[in-house]
Amino acid sequence: MIRFLKTLFGADEPLIQESDSMKKFLIVGLGNIGSEYEETRHNIGFKVLDFLSEQEDFKFENAKLGTIGTFKHKGRSILCLKPSTYMNLSGKAVKYWMEKEKIPLENTLVITDDINLPFGTIRLKTKGSDGGHNGLKDIQNTLQTIQYPRFRFGVGAEFSKGRQVEFVLGKWGAEEVKTLPERLEKSADLIRSYIFAGAKNTMNTFNGT
Repeated sequence: MIRFLKTLFGADEPLIQESDSMKKFLIVGLGNIGSEYEETRHNIGFKVLDFLSEQEDFKFENAKLGTIGTFKHKGRSILCLKPSTYMNLSGKAVKYWMEKEKIPLENTLVITDDINLPFGTIRLKTKGSDGGHNGLKDIQNTLQTIQYPRFRFGVGAEFSKGRQVEFVLGKWGAEEVKTLPERLEKSADLIRSYIFAGAKNTMNTFNGT
């Protein structure tokens, strides 16, 4: 579908042909490209979007600064992005696709791992600091604002002093693998709620669950 749209409208035209910008959404899953990063805690953003693509029956295709896929939900048009810039340069991809598709900042949701939340806890915020997360830090610096929605997926903090990087770049544990499917299901529900019901209603329903 994406390839067809590029041919039909041209590479410089928006992929989402929707005149009402408030009905357009950008969902960004943060992660690192490469097989060595697959199934790591730091790549939960990629994993959530992969799960959503299975549920909504869309595929990711290579595009500028990442892989993208689109789907519709209750009259809204959604572009999903997995940046290929590596975590620490995520802002470049986010800014490019926001501007290309003319998607408002408040309709841009960034999915990230969070060591400050217990494993599997999900939380939506409409603004906030980067919390020491390099991906969020680059997005904040690139967009020059902290006023953008982010979906924080708790990965816990089961690491000893000085082992944080090793932990977040490590693979999921056996017990975590058992629990992930249900948590991914809940995450996909949160995203759909954010798109249709808005941030406030979604926070009331999902935060801390």
